[in-house]
Amino acid sequence: MTEQAENTKRIAKNTLMLYVRMLFGMLVSLYTSRVVLQALGVEDYGIYNVVGGVVAMFSMISNSLSSSVGRFLTFELGKGDMEGLKKVFSTSLSIHVALALAFILLGETIGLWFLNTHMTIPENRLYAANWVFHASVFTFVINLLSAPFNASIVSHERMSAFAYIGILDIILRLLIVLFIAYSGWNFDRLIVYALLLVGVVCIMQAIYWNYCTRNFEECKFGLGFDVSCWKEMSSFAGWNFIGCTAGLLKEQGVNILLNLFIGPVINAARGIANTVNNVLASFSGNFMTALNPQITKSYAAGNYDYMFSLVERGSRFSYYILLLFALPMLFETEFVLTLWLKHYPEHTVNFVRLILIVTMCDILSNTLINLKSATGNIRNYQIVVGSMLLMNFPLSYFCLKLGCSPESTLVVALLVSIFCLILRLLFLRKIPGFSMKRYLCKVCGNVLIVTFISMILPLLLYIQMPDGIVRFILICVLSTLCSSAAIYFIGCSENEQIFIREKFTLIRRKIF
Repeated sequence: MTEQAENTKRIAKNTLMLYVRMLFGMLVSLYTSRVVLQALGVEDYGIYNVVGGVVAMFSMISNSLSSSVGRFLTFELGKGDMEGLKKVFSTSLSIHVALALAFILLGETIGLWFLNTHMTIPENRLYAANWVFHASVFTFVINLLSAPFNASIVSHERMSAFAYIGILDIILRLLIVLFIAYSGWNFDRLIVYALLLVGVVCIMQAIYWNYCTRNFEECKFGLGFDVSCWKEMSSFAGWNFIGCTAGLLKEQGVNILLNLFIGPVINAARGIANTVNNVLASFSGNFMTALNPQITKSYAAGNYDYMFSLVERGSRFSYYILLLFALPMLFETEFVLTLWLKHYPEHTVNFVRLILIVTMCDILSNTLINLKSATGNIRNYQIVVGSMLLMNFPLSYFCLKLGCSPESTLVVALLVSIFCLILRLLFLRKIPGFSMKRYLCKVCGNVLIVTFISMILPLLLYIQMPDGIVRFILICVLSTLCSSAAIYFIGCSENEQIFIREKFTLIRRKIF
């Protein structure tokens, strides 16, 4: 078996393990979101979502550094340099410890001040909001210290660890929700919910730390600091900081804007929409988690042809996977939300549809972002693309200031995402062997044609039939059949069609 065939098999196995976790998590998430919304109420649910956003405002530096750690660990593994791997891990761990201490100082001063003086929170729930804030700060610090360990698991492509440990995480969170919803004790549900989640985070990260120290040699080393390694990582992280800041303002920054202009109820609507989006996006996200390390390792090994094929196929198939599950949801959003939650805040339906469309646009950039990160040369890229992403926040502010609807913030996000995709392609033209024209035709053009063809029959059915369970079932079946046929006959190359037929034949033999 060739090396590329082994890598393909590894990607397929890792993706399968992540899907096992994801499917279980999806079922639990859909149930618990409904129960939490009912147990906390719309107001408290919105408070919990927006207060977490305040904490996330301080996570810009940590996100850029965590991305840097993952990139450098994977790069050293691709080169087979164990000494370099140890230096990267020990240096990153030292930096994260210092960063955690700085975050506690900033969070418990500036963050607490912002929460109590600028957030739109009812006076009688401000005490509970402070408890949620403290719990969120502690949770973030634990996750921050765990970033190098989690990055090691992804770099080593040990996705089975994520699958099994992740299932335990889901079970513990489910137990918390059931306790909050059905306990006969008299307590503040919002405060207890936040504190119990802190306990789960501590348990899960302890398991991850134990797994890494037992299985990866570089994780057995304690704190260390290599100056040359630090300079290279800090340079990468520093420029990556722009992109992480932009992404944060796009999500949590706009969430806070909605709170300031409208109130916590609109945060509840956006929180529900994000839950639906996260569930559906996880289908393609797990595929990308398994694929991305191979892109970086291929670049480190100088195998550019294989790397470019991974980038193109990764973009197309991650989009196809999301399309299969998102298309029925785009048509039957109201029915699904009513079936799931019974009652939901105003604007939730439009939020769900728009967020899914933005995600479908963003997903075409995922492998491009990873490819550019693999090169390590991201200064000019982050200055230009990051600056464009930063426009989400001021443009959303002006829209809300002018009295536009809350949905206008997502229309802004969609337009910015399209411009950023074009800018990424322009920067990647400088990599020898990468063709912008080929990507636009083979990926962007391909997925647009597949999407258009997939929508025709379901759209006609949606227009002709009255809403209800019968239309919902028919839309789901027809959308799946049309999407699958369009993906197979138009979206896949001849070799990919052969690969799919072989896999289906293998599965059928195992079953029958």
